[in-house]
Amino acid sequence: MSRSMTITAVEGLPEIQPGDDIIRQIAEALSGLAEPVRNGDIAVVAQKVVSKAHNCFRNLNDIEPRAEALEIAAATDKDPRVVEVVLQESRSIVRQAAGVLIAQHKSGHIMANAGLDRSNVRGDEDHVLVLPDDPDGWCRDAAVAFEAYLGVRMGVVMADSFGRPWRLGTAGVAIGAAGIQAKLDVRGRPDRFGRPLESTEIGIADEVAAAASLLMGQTDEGIPVCVVSGLDVAGDGAAADLLRPSERDVFR
Repeated sequence: MSRSMTITAVEGLPEIQPGDDIIRQIAEALSGLAEPVRNGDIAVVAQKVVSKAHNCFRNLNDIEPRAEALEIAAATDKDPRVVEVVLQESRSIVRQAAGVLIAQHKSGHIMANAGLDRSNVRGDEDHVLVLPDDPDGWCRDAAVAFEAYLGVRMGVVMADSFGRPWRLGTAGVAIGAAGIQAKLDVRGRPDRFGRPLESTEIGIADEVAAAASLLMGQTDEGIPVCVVSGLDVAGDGAAADLLRPSERDVFR
């Protein structure tokens, strides 16, 4: 592992609209950086701009809540239309309480409201944004396109912000990844005193997403893409590698 890394904000991207060729737009922005991207660099892309380009908007005025949504809405004090969209985007509801609805998204990630969000979405309160259907697939496509356009092999991470059990504050998490080792298994390697590690697996993609999220921000920063340089983590992993199998999940 390297001893230093740099994170560079990629500025100048326009406000993303439905139908935009977001991969081409990012590639063009990367080509204009003062420091050229290199093999092994990682492009970290905010989920929200990908969702916007893919027109993952939902107009709540068009949503008709089913009985299950009405029941959950009553228990959680949430808009029944929001709950219905969460159900449509989810494999299952994991937890619910007053003001809280935790769901497993279709991609397997467990998160509040299955990733449904209103922040930084142009329009009134009746317009919401959901996650892309296949974040890992999008990252693979982006990695191939960046190599063709820029002539370098980059990793790609799609980042979103998750709340965390037992911790306050959100943190960046990889919901999509390609071209990197998403998870590094160091079990069996010796520690500093020669004892073999028994259970350590490092969530590389999540740590990259969290680091980049410090620059990308959560409010009005307007930085949807960063480049992380200096890490030797190239590989063929995916964010799905980081999902804990249900049979090993003691918290559900």
